[in-house]
Amino acid sequence: MSIDEIHESNTQFHDAWRFFARNSVAGEVLDLPEVSIASSNVSWSMMNAAFLPGPVETEEALGRAAATAARYFAPGKHGWMFALCEDQLPPRLRTRAEALLAPHGLAPSLVATGMVAERLAPPMRPLPVMDIRQARDAEGRQHLCDVNSRCYDVPIPVGREAFDVPALFSGEGRGYVGFRQGEAATSTAVIRVNGVAYISMVATLPSHRQLGCAEAVMRHALDEAKQAWGIERTVLHATPVGLPVYRRMGYRPVTRLHFYMAAPPQGR
Repeated sequence: MSIDEIHESNTQFHDAWRFFARNSVAGEVLDLPEVSIASSNVSWSMMNAAFLPGPVETEEALGRAAATAARYFAPGKHGWMFALCEDQLPPRLRTRAEALLAPHGLAPSLVATGMVAERLAPPMRPLPVMDIRQARDAEGRQHLCDVNSRCYDVPIPVGREAFDVPALFSGEGRGYVGFRQGEAATSTAVIRVNGVAYISMVATLPSHRQLGCAEAVMRHALDEAKQAWGIERTVLHATPVGLPVYRRMGYRPVTRLHFYMAAPPQGR
C-alpha cells in the first residue's frame, strides 16, 4: 500500500457517500472546518455519515469533529454514522477514539477494509449461471434494495427509502441484481467516482451464498462499467465476510475504516 492509495480509498468512500446524499430525495452535503457531512437524511443510519476532512493529531481535534457532527444531526430524527479512517489518526489516538466518541452517542459498529484492484484477476472457479439484470425501473430498484435489507437485517421499507431512488441508478451509478432459481439472490452497484469504479451494495441472500453469486454479479457490473466508461481500476470497502471473496478477485487491502453509530434521538 502507499499513502496515495490510502488517500484514494478514503476519498472514494467520502465521494461515494456524497453521491448517495446528493441524489437522495432529502440529502445534504456539507463541508465544515472540523468535519464533512454526507447525509441522505433517511432512517438507515449508515447513510447519514460524517467523516474527517483530513488527518487529525490531537484528542481535542477529534473531539471537536465529533461534537460538530453531533450538533448537525441533533435536530433530526434519524441515527447517524461517524466513519473514521484509522490512517487519519496517529497510533496513540486510535486507541482513544472509542472513548472520545462515546460522549457524543457514538458506539463502535463495524470495521471495513478499503481495497483496490487495478484490474480483476481471472476467476479461480466456475461461477454460477444467473440472470443478471440492471435495475432500470422501480421493480429492479426494489429487488436491489430488498436483497440488501434482508442481508443487513434492515426493515424492507427502510432499505427502500434509502436506495429506491431513480437518480442513484442513472448516469454515474448503476445497480444490478442476480436472479437464481427464480429469486433475486444477489446484488451490487457500481458508481463512477473520480475516474474509478466504486463498488457498493454487495449482498447475497443466505440460501445462495458460497456459490460465487456475488462475484458473478460484481464481474458483470465491472465489465459493463469498463465498456461504458473505459474504467478498470476499482475500489470498495469490504466487510469481514466479503474480504476473502474480494481477495480472490484481485483486490488488495490498503486501509481500514471504523464505523461508529449513533442511535436516533428518543421520542422523535
